[in-house]
Amino acid sequence: MIGFVLRRLVQSVLVVIGVTIIVFVLIRLLPGGTARATLGPRATAAEIHAFVVANGLNHPIPVQYVLYLKRLLSGNLGYSYHYNESVASLLATNVPKTALLVGLAYAVSLLVSVPLGIYQAVKRNSVGDYAVTAVAFVGYAMPTFWAGMLLILGFAITWPVLPAEAPQGATVGAILSQPSGLVLPVVTLAFVNFAMFSRFMRSSAIENLVQDYIRTARAKGMRSWWILYRHLLPNSLGPIVSLVGLSLPVVLSGAVVAEAVFNFPGMGLLFWNAALKQDYPLMMGFTVVVSVATVLGSLVADICYAIIDPRVRFD
Repeated sequence: MIGFVLRRLVQSVLVVIGVTIIVFVLIRLLPGGTARATLGPRATAAEIHAFVVANGLNHPIPVQYVLYLKRLLSGNLGYSYHYNESVASLLATNVPKTALLVGLAYAVSLLVSVPLGIYQAVKRNSVGDYAVTAVAFVGYAMPTFWAGMLLILGFAITWPVLPAEAPQGATVGAILSQPSGLVLPVVTLAFVNFAMFSRFMRSSAIENLVQDYIRTARAKGMRSWWILYRHLLPNSLGPIVSLVGLSLPVVLSGAVVAEAVFNFPGMGLLFWNAALKQDYPLMMGFTVVVSVATVLGSLVADICYAIIDPRVRFD
């Protein structure tokens, strides 16, 4: 296990470095350049030249990346000229709020999709199975922004029982103080996750239902609910655990759209505004944080998979 973790950590570092290289080069190749995007269209040639020299943008791109990597290793994610604040402080303020939103969406989707996936496996090819499958397919096909807009139309305009805007606040506590405003953003993200998790849970449960240990438990006269809870559920959760880690980039990309739709003051909305304002240092900082979160999520999912299923061994 220790050797596996060490190998995965090395792979994770290489993946993060590869992602930063690609994004760094793409940003440097954008028309207009970083200096023009930062200083604005009215900046003079002298001002642009001074900015280029001061930030090392006059060096070749490989040298610029090495300088950026050195700053990154020292904890310096850059400086946002649009917000007039360091990228690290902006992310430190907004990452916990996005983590709250994504965490709640994961919890809701798992609490719904796991029981429904088992129900579909037990009652496969029934009317209930087909109904849940239809809902899951709708979730697969529906873009995040469209799901959010439909929820706003239904529950904030046509039937005004929930606010259309997410809670506004600088801290997680301030966000939690307005729980009604969290309902629509969380349901929007949870609906997309539900479509993915329920299908995998159904397939995994169907595969385990035909295994010998299930037939043996039934032959011993165990109650059906105990077989499902004690034997089927633990052995069917493995793919879901792995999927949770691998789906983190998809959920975070959905969080960017959901936060923009509901004006949720988190990291996703911050990145959305940074893209509109061409705030390249902030976009790079967001990319680094998401890359690290993705590889760590995948690593934790693999370790949890081994804990849940003792049959799994890593050499």
